[in-house]
Amino acid sequence: MEIHELVLEMKLLERRLTLYEEKYGVLSEDFYAALTSGQLSRYDEFDETRTDFSRWKGIYETWLRRKQAYVKQLGERELASTLRFQPSY
Repeated sequence: MEIHELVLEMKLLERRLTLYEEKYGVLSEDFYAALTSGQLSRYDEFDETRTDFSRWKGIYETWLRRKQAYVKQLGERELASTLRFQPSY
């Protein structure tokens, strides 16, 4: 996946993450840390939160993978060469 494609996908994922962040009132990074450390297990008995948390976790993990790929690719080339420049007419 090219850098510009990674950026587009990350932005789409961020929009989806924002919906959960607004609903539950915490940032995805903090939610993910709490979930993976077992701090949110008391919500497992509720169908809605269990479903939401599963989807939220999946979206965030996908975002993390895309971010890692972006950082790796960006580190392998010069930023100026990766810019998608569209001339103005």
